[in-house]
Amino acid sequence: MSVNRKKVCVVTGTRAEYGLLYWLMKEIQDDHELDMQLIVTGMHLSPEFGLTYEQIEEDGFVVNEKIEMLLSSDTSVGVIKSIGLATIGFAEALERLQPDMVMVLGDRFEILSAAQSALIHNIPIIHLHGGELTYGAYDDAIRHSVTKMATWHFVSTEIHRKRVIQMGENPDRVWNVGALGIEGILKASLLDKVELYKELSISSTKPFFLITFHPETNGCINGITPLLNVLNNFNEFNLLFTKSNADNGGRKINKLIEDFIAERSNAYLFDSLGQLKYLSAAKHAAAVIGNSSSGLIEVPYLNTPTVNCGERQSGRERPSSVIQAELNEESIYRAIQEAINYSGSYETIFGDGQVSEKIVSEIKSFPKEPIRKEFFDL
Repeated sequence: MSVNRKKVCVVTGTRAEYGLLYWLMKEIQDDHELDMQLIVTGMHLSPEFGLTYEQIEEDGFVVNEKIEMLLSSDTSVGVIKSIGLATIGFAEALERLQPDMVMVLGDRFEILSAAQSALIHNIPIIHLHGGELTYGAYDDAIRHSVTKMATWHFVSTEIHRKRVIQMGENPDRVWNVGALGIEGILKASLLDKVELYKELSISSTKPFFLITFHPETNGCINGITPLLNVLNNFNEFNLLFTKSNADNGGRKINKLIEDFIAERSNAYLFDSLGQLKYLSAAKHAAAVIGNSSSGLIEVPYLNTPTVNCGERQSGRERPSSVIQAELNEESIYRAIQEAINYSGSYETIFGDGQVSEKIVSEIKSFPKEPIRKEFFDL
Protein backbone atom coordinates (compact mmCIF):
# COMPACT_ATOMS: atom_id res chain seq x y z
CA MET A 1 0.00 0.00 0.00
CA SER A 2 1.41 3.37 -1.02
CA VAL A 3 1.38 6.04 1.68
CA ASN A 4 0.16 8.48 -0.95
CA ARG A 5 -2.93 6.52 -1.84
CA LYS A 6 -6.24 7.61 -0.38
CA LYS A 7 -7.82 5.01 1.86
CA VAL A 8 -11.51 4.67 1.04
CA CYS A 9 -13.43 2.59 3.60
CA VAL A 10 -16.61 1.07 2.10
CA VAL A 11 -19.36 -0.15 4.44
CA THR A 12 -21.95 -2.78 3.51
CA GLY A 13 -24.60 -4.43 5.66
CA THR A 14 -27.12 -6.08 3.29
CA ARG A 15 -27.24 -8.26 0.19
CA ALA A 16 -29.15 -5.61 -1.80
CA GLU A 17 -26.74 -2.82 -0.88
CA TYR A 18 -23.73 -4.94 -1.83
CA GLY A 19 -25.32 -5.67 -5.20
CA LEU A 20 -25.50 -1.93 -5.82
CA LEU A 21 -21.95 -1.32 -4.59
CA TYR A 22 -20.27 -4.19 -6.46
CA TRP A 23 -19.06 -2.38 -9.59
CA LEU A 24 -18.08 0.72 -7.65
CA MET A 25 -16.04 -1.42 -5.27
CA LYS A 26 -14.33 -3.03 -8.26
CA GLU A 27 -13.53 0.40 -9.69
CA ILE A 28 -12.05 1.59 -6.38
CA GLN A 29 -10.12 -1.64 -5.86
CA ASP A 30 -8.56 -1.46 -9.34
CA ASP A 31 -7.55 2.21 -9.17
CA HIS A 32 -3.84 2.73 -8.48
CA GLU A 33 -4.49 6.01 -6.62
CA LEU A 34 -6.90 4.48 -4.08
CA ASP A 35 -6.76 1.78 -1.42
CA MET A 36 -10.10 0.21 -0.62
CA GLN A 37 -10.90 -0.93 2.89
CA LEU A 38 -14.06 -2.95 3.47
CA ILE A 39 -16.22 -3.24 6.56
CA VAL A 40 -18.96 -5.89 6.50
CA THR A 41 -21.75 -5.89 9.05
CA GLY A 42 -25.48 -6.51 9.59
CA MET A 43 -27.26 -9.24 7.67
CA HIS A 44 -24.06 -10.26 5.84
CA LEU A 45 -22.84 -11.96 9.02
CA SER A 46 -26.09 -13.68 9.98
CA PRO A 47 -26.79 -17.36 9.16
CA GLU A 48 -30.47 -16.43 9.26
CA PHE A 49 -29.96 -14.20 6.22
CA GLY A 50 -27.59 -16.45 4.31
CA LEU A 51 -24.09 -15.44 5.54
CA THR A 52 -23.73 -13.31 2.43
CA TYR A 53 -20.28 -12.04 3.40
CA GLU A 54 -19.04 -15.33 1.92
CA GLN A 55 -20.24 -14.19 -1.51
CA ILE A 56 -18.34 -10.92 -1.08
CA GLU A 57 -15.13 -12.86 -0.43
CA GLU A 58 -15.83 -15.22 -3.34
CA ASP A 59 -16.11 -12.15 -5.55
CA GLY A 60 -12.49 -11.33 -4.76
CA PHE A 61 -12.85 -8.62 -2.11
CA VAL A 62 -10.84 -8.60 1.13
CA VAL A 63 -12.97 -7.95 4.21
CA ASN A 64 -10.90 -5.84 6.59
CA GLU A 65 -13.38 -5.77 9.47
CA LYS A 66 -16.50 -7.73 10.41
CA ILE A 67 -18.82 -5.98 12.84
CA GLU A 68 -21.35 -8.27 14.53
CA MET A 69 -24.42 -6.31 15.53
CA LEU A 70 -27.73 -8.09 14.89
CA LEU A 71 -29.73 -9.45 17.80
CA SER A 72 -32.13 -12.32 17.23
CA SER A 73 -35.04 -9.98 17.83
CA ASP A 74 -37.97 -8.64 15.86
CA THR A 75 -38.70 -5.60 17.99
CA SER A 76 -37.85 -1.92 17.90
CA VAL A 77 -35.88 -2.41 21.12
CA GLY A 78 -33.83 -5.11 19.39
CA VAL A 79 -33.06 -2.83 16.44
CA ILE A 80 -32.08 0.05 18.75
CA LYS A 81 -29.73 -2.23 20.70
CA SER A 82 -28.26 -3.42 17.39
CA ILE A 83 -27.56 0.20 16.47
CA GLY A 84 -25.71 0.59 19.76
CA LEU A 85 -23.63 -2.56 19.20
CA ALA A 86 -22.82 -1.44 15.67
CA THR A 87 -21.74 2.01 16.86
CA ILE A 88 -19.29 0.46 19.31
CA GLY A 89 -17.99 -1.83 16.58
CA PHE A 90 -17.54 0.98 14.07
CA ALA A 91 -15.84 3.18 16.66
CA GLU A 92 -13.19 0.51 17.17
CA ALA A 93 -12.89 -0.59 13.54
CA LEU A 94 -12.39 2.93 12.19
CA GLU A 95 -9.80 3.59 14.90
CA ARG A 96 -7.86 0.56 13.65
CA LEU A 97 -8.24 1.23 9.93
CA GLN A 98 -7.64 5.01 9.97
CA PRO A 99 -9.29 5.62 6.57
CA ASP A 100 -9.14 8.96 4.77
CA MET A 101 -12.86 8.75 3.99
CA VAL A 102 -15.82 6.45 4.66
CA MET A 103 -18.30 5.53 1.92
CA VAL A 104 -21.88 4.60 2.83
CA LEU A 105 -24.96 3.97 0.73
CA GLY A 106 -28.54 4.82 1.54
CA ASP A 107 -30.48 4.74 4.72
CA ARG A 108 -30.37 1.62 6.86
CA PHE A 109 -29.81 1.65 10.60
CA GLU A 110 -26.35 0.08 10.39
CA ILE A 111 -25.37 2.91 8.04
CA LEU A 112 -26.46 5.40 10.71
CA SER A 113 -24.03 3.72 13.12
CA ALA A 114 -21.21 3.88 10.60
CA ALA A 115 -21.85 7.54 9.78
CA GLN A 116 -22.07 8.80 13.34
CA SER A 117 -18.88 6.91 14.24
CA ALA A 118 -17.04 8.42 11.27
CA LEU A 119 -18.37 11.87 12.18
CA ILE A 120 -16.99 11.73 15.73
CA HIS A 121 -13.69 10.31 14.43
CA ASN A 122 -13.54 13.36 12.11
CA ILE A 123 -13.40 11.10 9.03
CA PRO A 124 -15.14 12.64 5.98
CA ILE A 125 -18.14 10.70 4.66
CA ILE A 126 -19.12 9.97 1.06
CA HIS A 127 -22.89 9.39 0.88
CA LEU A 128 -24.51 7.56 -2.03
CA HIS A 129 -28.22 7.80 -2.96
CA GLY A 130 -29.12 10.72 -0.71
CA GLY A 131 -32.07 13.02 -1.32
CA GLU A 132 -34.56 10.21 -1.90
CA LEU A 133 -37.88 9.79 -0.09
CA THR A 134 -39.48 6.70 1.46
CA TYR A 135 -42.20 7.92 3.78
CA GLY A 136 -43.29 4.43 4.81
CA ALA A 137 -40.08 3.60 6.69
CA TYR A 138 -37.88 5.25 9.30
CA ASP A 139 -35.10 4.83 6.73
CA ASP A 140 -36.30 8.16 5.33
CA ALA A 141 -35.13 10.06 8.41
CA ILE A 142 -31.91 8.05 8.62
CA ARG A 143 -31.05 8.92 5.01
CA HIS A 144 -31.44 12.65 5.61
CA SER A 145 -29.48 12.40 8.87
CA VAL A 146 -26.57 10.77 7.04
CA THR A 147 -26.76 13.54 4.42
CA LYS A 148 -26.13 16.12 7.13
CA MET A 149 -23.15 14.15 8.45
CA ALA A 150 -21.61 13.61 4.99
CA THR A 151 -19.17 15.83 3.14
CA TRP A 152 -19.67 14.55 -0.42
CA HIS A 153 -22.86 13.35 -2.08
CA PHE A 154 -23.55 11.23 -5.17
CA VAL A 155 -27.26 11.12 -6.02
CA SER A 156 -29.39 9.32 -8.59
CA THR A 157 -31.53 12.10 -10.14
CA GLU A 158 -31.51 15.87 -10.46
CA ILE A 159 -34.51 16.09 -8.12
CA HIS A 160 -32.49 14.29 -5.46
CA ARG A 161 -29.54 16.61 -6.04
CA LYS A 162 -31.74 19.66 -5.50
CA ARG A 163 -33.17 18.11 -2.36
CA VAL A 164 -29.71 17.51 -0.85
CA ILE A 165 -28.76 21.12 -1.63
CA GLN A 166 -32.05 22.23 -0.07
CA MET A 167 -30.85 20.59 3.15
CA GLY A 168 -27.93 23.01 3.23
CA GLU A 169 -25.27 21.03 1.37
CA ASN A 170 -22.84 22.86 -0.89
CA PRO A 171 -23.78 22.32 -4.58
CA ASP A 172 -20.09 21.97 -5.44
CA ARG A 173 -20.04 18.72 -3.45
CA VAL A 174 -23.26 17.17 -4.80
CA TRP A 175 -23.15 15.18 -8.07
CA ASN A 176 -26.01 13.58 -9.99
CA VAL A 177 -24.43 10.40 -11.38
CA GLY A 178 -27.53 8.20 -11.70
CA ALA A 179 -28.46 5.04 -9.79
CA LEU A 180 -25.72 2.54 -9.00
CA GLY A 181 -27.93 -0.46 -9.71
CA ILE A 182 -28.31 0.43 -13.37
CA GLU A 183 -24.62 -0.20 -13.94
CA GLY A 184 -25.03 -3.73 -12.60
CA ILE A 185 -27.81 -4.40 -15.10
CA LEU A 186 -25.77 -3.14 -18.05
CA LYS A 187 -22.57 -4.95 -17.11
CA ALA A 188 -23.95 -8.29 -15.91
CA SER A 189 -24.30 -11.30 -18.24
CA LEU A 190 -27.72 -12.34 -17.02
CA LEU A 191 -28.90 -15.95 -17.00
CA ASP A 192 -31.46 -17.08 -19.55
CA LYS A 193 -34.66 -18.60 -18.22
CA VAL A 194 -33.48 -22.21 -18.53
CA GLU A 195 -30.23 -21.44 -16.69
CA LEU A 196 -32.14 -19.53 -14.02
CA TYR A 197 -34.59 -22.36 -13.30
CA LYS A 198 -31.66 -24.78 -13.04
CA GLU A 199 -29.72 -22.47 -10.69
CA LEU A 200 -32.77 -22.06 -8.46
CA SER A 201 -33.68 -25.78 -8.57
CA ILE A 202 -37.21 -25.02 -9.72
CA SER A 203 -38.78 -28.01 -11.44
CA SER A 204 -41.85 -26.37 -12.97
CA THR A 205 -41.35 -24.14 -16.01
CA LYS A 206 -44.47 -22.11 -15.25
CA PRO A 207 -44.06 -18.31 -15.39
CA PHE A 208 -43.23 -16.72 -12.06
CA PHE A 209 -43.53 -13.69 -9.84
CA LEU A 210 -40.49 -12.37 -7.95
CA ILE A 211 -41.62 -11.18 -4.52
CA THR A 212 -39.80 -9.18 -1.84
CA PHE A 213 -41.69 -7.57 1.02
CA HIS A 214 -40.12 -5.54 3.85
CA PRO A 215 -41.80 -4.06 6.94
CA GLU A 216 -43.35 -0.61 6.74
CA THR A 217 -41.58 0.62 9.85
CA ASN A 218 -43.61 3.85 9.78
CA GLY A 219 -46.85 2.02 9.12
CA CYS A 220 -48.19 -1.51 8.72
CA ILE A 221 -45.26 -3.73 9.72
CA ASN A 222 -46.98 -7.06 8.90
CA GLY A 223 -48.81 -5.91 5.78
CA ILE A 224 -47.80 -8.97 3.75
CA THR A 225 -50.90 -10.92 4.82
CA PRO A 226 -53.27 -9.50 2.16
CA LEU A 227 -50.59 -10.09 -0.48
CA LEU A 228 -50.24 -13.75 0.51
CA ASN A 229 -54.02 -14.14 0.42
CA VAL A 230 -54.13 -12.73 -3.11
CA LEU A 231 -51.31 -14.98 -4.32
CA ASN A 232 -53.53 -17.98 -3.56
CA ASN A 233 -55.40 -17.00 -6.73
CA PHE A 234 -52.33 -17.40 -8.99
CA ASN A 235 -51.57 -21.12 -8.97
CA GLU A 236 -50.58 -20.92 -12.63
CA PHE A 237 -47.44 -19.02 -11.55
CA ASN A 238 -44.39 -20.00 -9.56
CA LEU A 239 -43.91 -17.72 -6.57
CA LEU A 240 -40.28 -16.81 -5.85
CA PHE A 241 -39.84 -15.05 -2.49
CA THR A 242 -36.67 -13.48 -1.15
CA LYS A 243 -36.45 -12.92 2.59
CA SER A 244 -37.46 -9.72 4.26
CA ASN A 245 -34.72 -7.62 5.86
CA ALA A 246 -33.71 -7.27 9.50
CA ASP A 247 -35.95 -4.29 10.30
CA ASN A 248 -38.32 -4.74 13.21
CA GLY A 249 -41.08 -7.00 11.92
CA GLY A 250 -38.94 -8.64 9.25
CA ARG A 251 -38.71 -12.00 10.98
CA LYS A 252 -42.49 -12.11 11.42
CA ILE A 253 -42.87 -11.55 7.70
CA ASN A 254 -40.39 -14.34 6.95
CA LYS A 255 -42.31 -16.71 9.24
CA LEU A 256 -45.56 -15.90 7.42
CA ILE A 257 -43.85 -16.62 4.10
CA GLU A 258 -42.42 -19.91 5.41
CA ASP A 259 -45.87 -21.02 6.58
CA PHE A 260 -47.32 -19.99 3.21
CA ILE A 261 -44.86 -21.92 1.06
CA ALA A 262 -44.99 -25.02 3.29
CA GLU A 263 -48.47 -25.72 1.92
CA ARG A 264 -47.67 -25.11 -1.76
CA SER A 265 -45.61 -26.80 -4.45
CA ASN A 266 -45.31 -23.63 -6.55
CA ALA A 267 -43.71 -21.37 -3.91
CA TYR A 268 -40.04 -20.96 -2.97
CA LEU A 269 -38.18 -18.87 -0.40
CA PHE A 270 -34.54 -17.81 -0.80
CA ASP A 271 -32.35 -16.28 1.91
CA SER A 272 -30.53 -14.32 -0.79
CA LEU A 273 -30.38 -14.69 -4.56
CA GLY A 274 -27.26 -12.60 -5.03
CA GLN A 275 -26.97 -9.94 -7.70
CA LEU A 276 -26.77 -12.18 -10.78
CA LYS A 277 -29.68 -14.45 -9.93
CA TYR A 278 -31.82 -11.60 -8.58
CA LEU A 279 -31.42 -9.46 -11.70
CA SER A 280 -31.92 -12.51 -13.93
CA ALA A 281 -35.10 -13.39 -12.04
CA ALA A 282 -36.32 -9.80 -12.29
CA LYS A 283 -35.70 -9.85 -16.03
CA HIS A 284 -37.68 -13.05 -16.64
CA ALA A 285 -40.47 -12.51 -14.09
CA ALA A 286 -44.03 -11.89 -15.19
CA ALA A 287 -43.95 -9.17 -12.54
CA VAL A 288 -41.88 -8.07 -9.56
CA ILE A 289 -44.15 -7.72 -6.53
CA GLY A 290 -43.66 -6.26 -3.04
CA ASN A 291 -42.13 -3.05 -1.73
CA SER A 292 -38.40 -3.21 -2.45
CA SER A 293 -36.78 -0.11 -3.94
CA SER A 294 -35.34 -2.30 -6.72
CA GLY A 295 -38.83 -2.61 -8.17
CA LEU A 296 -38.94 1.14 -8.71
CA ILE A 297 -35.33 1.79 -9.71
CA GLU A 298 -33.68 -1.20 -11.42
CA VAL A 299 -36.56 -3.41 -12.57
CA PRO A 300 -37.94 -0.96 -15.19
CA TYR A 301 -34.55 -1.18 -16.96
CA LEU A 302 -35.24 -4.92 -17.40
CA ASN A 303 -38.61 -4.26 -19.09
CA THR A 304 -40.53 -5.96 -16.29
CA PRO A 305 -43.61 -4.42 -14.62
CA THR A 306 -43.61 -3.83 -10.86
CA VAL A 307 -46.47 -4.05 -8.39
CA ASN A 308 -45.51 -1.79 -5.48
CA CYS A 309 -47.57 -2.65 -2.39
CA GLY A 310 -48.28 -0.18 0.37
CA GLU A 311 -46.48 2.94 1.50
CA ARG A 312 -42.89 1.85 2.23
CA GLN A 313 -41.64 3.50 -0.99
CA SER A 314 -44.09 6.40 -0.84
CA GLY A 315 -42.43 9.60 -2.07
CA ARG A 316 -39.87 7.87 -4.28
CA GLU A 317 -39.66 8.78 -7.95
CA ARG A 318 -41.06 6.03 -10.16
CA PRO A 319 -41.66 5.29 -13.85
CA SER A 320 -45.04 4.38 -15.33
CA SER A 321 -44.33 0.62 -15.30
CA VAL A 322 -44.64 0.69 -11.48
CA ILE A 323 -48.25 -0.10 -10.58
CA GLN A 324 -49.28 1.04 -7.11
CA ALA A 325 -51.42 -1.14 -4.83
CA GLU A 326 -52.83 -0.42 -1.42
CA LEU A 327 -52.42 -3.06 1.30
CA ASN A 328 -55.79 -4.68 0.73
CA GLU A 329 -56.68 -7.75 -1.31
CA GLU A 330 -58.83 -6.03 -3.94
CA SER A 331 -56.19 -3.42 -4.76
CA ILE A 332 -53.34 -5.94 -4.88
CA TYR A 333 -55.29 -8.37 -7.07
CA ARG A 334 -56.22 -5.61 -9.51
CA ALA A 335 -52.60 -4.38 -9.67
CA ILE A 336 -51.20 -7.87 -10.35
CA GLN A 337 -53.72 -8.39 -13.14
CA GLU A 338 -52.71 -5.04 -14.61
CA ALA A 339 -49.03 -6.02 -14.42
CA ILE A 340 -49.60 -9.36 -16.13
CA ASN A 341 -51.27 -7.54 -19.02
CA TYR A 342 -48.97 -4.50 -19.02
CA SER A 343 -48.22 -3.21 -22.51
CA GLY A 344 -46.97 0.29 -21.74
CA SER A 345 -43.51 1.80 -21.89
CA TYR A 346 -40.55 1.30 -19.56
CA GLU A 347 -39.12 4.67 -18.60
CA THR A 348 -35.48 4.81 -17.52
CA ILE A 349 -35.27 7.82 -15.24
CA PHE A 350 -32.25 6.88 -13.10
CA GLY A 351 -29.40 7.53 -15.49
CA ASP A 352 -27.39 5.65 -18.11
CA GLY A 353 -25.47 3.31 -15.81
CA GLN A 354 -22.09 5.05 -16.23
CA VAL A 355 -21.74 5.58 -12.49
CA SER A 356 -18.62 4.05 -10.92
CA GLU A 357 -16.10 5.73 -13.17
CA LYS A 358 -17.70 9.13 -12.51
CA ILE A 359 -17.64 8.63 -8.74
CA VAL A 360 -14.04 7.38 -8.62
CA SER A 361 -12.89 10.27 -10.79
CA GLU A 362 -14.29 12.73 -8.25
CA ILE A 363 -13.04 10.80 -5.21
CA LYS A 364 -9.46 11.02 -6.45
CA SER A 365 -9.70 14.81 -6.31
CA PHE A 366 -10.95 14.87 -2.70
CA PRO A 367 -8.50 16.15 -0.09
CA LYS A 368 -7.37 13.80 2.65
CA GLU A 369 -7.94 16.45 5.27
CA PRO A 370 -11.46 16.93 6.62
CA ILE A 371 -13.43 19.83 5.15
CA ARG A 372 -15.20 22.17 7.55
CA LYS A 373 -18.80 22.11 6.44
CA GLU A 374 -20.93 25.23 6.52
CA PHE A 375 -24.67 25.42 5.92
CA PHE A 376 -25.37 26.45 2.34
CA ASP A 377 -28.31 28.86 2.25
CA LEU A 378 -30.32 28.97 -0.95
